[in-house]
Amino acid sequence: MMRASLILCALLVGAPLWATDVPSGQVVTLQEALLDEVDARNTLRMRFVAPAIARDGGTIDYDTAGADMEHLCVHVALPYAVQFELDPDVIVISLSDRETEFGALSPEATQFFDAFRVEDQTCIWEAF
Repeated sequence: MMRASLILCALLVGAPLWATDVPSGQVVTLQEALLDEVDARNTLRMRFVAPAIARDGGTIDYDTAGADMEHLCVHVALPYAVQFELDPDVIVISLSDRETEFGALSPEATQFFDAFRVEDQTCIWEAF
């Protein structure tokens, strides 16, 4: 059974914090950060809105977004975990072309996900 709880995001409300920090140059904003326990592993989920991945009119494909997700893991999620004294075993970075509700079906949304194992303060890509 998966249990999700919202982590403090008070510092992350407002203007995009990482709009120019991803390799592709696309604009991404943090929608929310969640901490789950999945198969006895602490999983930090960082959910970003990235309109440029939209299937209709978007300019960023999955391969391009993959580098962005790795970058977000290393440069956003790991520092976030340190700041809030979290100890995730896994970090999941998700991009969606629009805000979506966690766990709800959103067939109209384009969504990309990547999972990373946290080891020695780095993100190591894991296939789903």
